[in-house]
Amino acid sequence: MQKEAKKKILILGGGFAGVQAAFDLAKKNPKNAEITLISNKSYFEYYPALYRVATGASPIEVCVPLSEILKKNVDLVIDTVLNVDLQNKKVATASGEIYEYDFLIIALGSQTAYFNIPGLKDLSLGFKSASQAMELRHHINKLFKTHAGHKAEDLVSHFHFVVVGGGPSGVEVAGDLSVFIKKLAKAYKIKKSLISLDIVEGNARLLPMLPESVSAKIEKRLKKLGVHVMTNRKLLKEEIEEIYLAGITMKTKTVIWTAGTELAPIVRTITGLSFAESGQKRILVNEYLEAKGYTGVYALGDIADTPYAGLAQTAIYDGKFVARDIYKILSAQSRKKYNAKKVAYAIPVGENWGALVLGPIKIYGYLAYIVRHFIDFKYFASILSPYKLFSIFFEGWKYRKIKE
Repeated sequence: MQKEAKKKILILGGGFAGVQAAFDLAKKNPKNAEITLISNKSYFEYYPALYRVATGASPIEVCVPLSEILKKNVDLVIDTVLNVDLQNKKVATASGEIYEYDFLIIALGSQTAYFNIPGLKDLSLGFKSASQAMELRHHINKLFKTHAGHKAEDLVSHFHFVVVGGGPSGVEVAGDLSVFIKKLAKAYKIKKSLISLDIVEGNARLLPMLPESVSAKIEKRLKKLGVHVMTNRKLLKEEIEEIYLAGITMKTKTVIWTAGTELAPIVRTITGLSFAESGQKRILVNEYLEAKGYTGVYALGDIADTPYAGLAQTAIYDGKFVARDIYKILSAQSRKKYNAKKVAYAIPVGENWGALVLGPIKIYGYLAYIVRHFIDFKYFASILSPYKLFSIFFEGWKYRKIKE
C-alpha cells in the first residue's frame, strides 16, 4: 500500500500573522503535513516597539532571527515572492524556485503609503521598519552634531521636528522623541527655545479610533511634554526643508511620516483575489479567513478585510486561528468560524506614562505604561526560549548603558 503524500502548508510572510501561524502549526506538528515559511527577511520585526529604536534602544530588541523562533518542524526559506498562481497552486520566488502547496497562507503585510503627496516619499523619514527607525535616529543625532556655526534663525528650522500622523505610531514616536531631543539638547548645550516638535493630524483630533476623552487626555500629555499638536491639517506637499499644510507653510529638516499604510504590492498582482471596495481595499475573506472563492487559501493580518485588521494583536489572533483551522482539517475535526476579536490599545506617551483602553476600561499614567511593556515582554516570552528572551533584554540593557 502506497504511503499517502504529506500535505504541503506554504506560508508567505514573516510578520506577526505568518510567524504566529507557523509557530502554532509547528507546535501542533501535524504528522501528515510539512510546513514552509517564505520571508524576504531573515528576521522578525516587532514594529510596535520601533519608536524605542528611533530614540536610543538597540535594534536587537525589535529584530529577532526567524531561526530563533521557528526552530523545528518549519522549513524556513529566505527569498522574495514574485508570483502566486492560485489556479495551479504554485508560488514562484526570486531565486527561481517553485513551491507547490495544498494550503496557502498569505500574510505578506503592508507597507508605507504616501498617497501621491508631492515630495513626501523622497524627502520624509518613514517609520515602518527597524532600518527606517535607525535612519531616523542617525538623522537626529547628525542634526545635533552639526549645529555649530549656524545662525539662531537657521537653528529654529534645523531643530524643528514634525511628526505627521496622529495614530498610535505617531503619538508614540512624538512622545518618546520629545524626551530624546531634550536629552540631546542638554548634551550639546543647545537652548530649549530653539527646539520644537509638532504632531500633525488631518482629522479633528488625535487617535480618532479611540473615544474623545482618551484623545483629549493624550493630547494634554503631549502638550505637557512640549509637543505642539496640530489637528485638521492635511499635508499637501513637501519640498527640501519645507512642508506645506492646509493654510500653513513650515521650515523643517525632519518630517517623520507615520500616517498611512497600504497592502504589499505583490498582493495586488495575485490573479483571482477579490478586494473590498472601500478603506484600504483589503482581500475579501469568508468565515474561515479563506480568500473569497478559494478553499485552503487564507488571507490574514493587515491584508484581510476583517474588522480590526492593521494591528499586531489582530495579526497574531489571525495566525492562531488559521493554524488551528488547518490542523482541524488535517485531523478531520469540525471547523469553527472566525470571530473577530476586539482590540485593546496600550499607548505609551513619553517616559513613565501611557494610556490603556480595554473596552469601557480606561487607565492612564505609570500603570498603563508598565502594562504596555508587559505586553511586549509577554509576546516575546510566547515565541522565544527563556535563554533567548533573557539575552535579548540583557543585550538591550547593555546597549543602553553604553549610550548613556
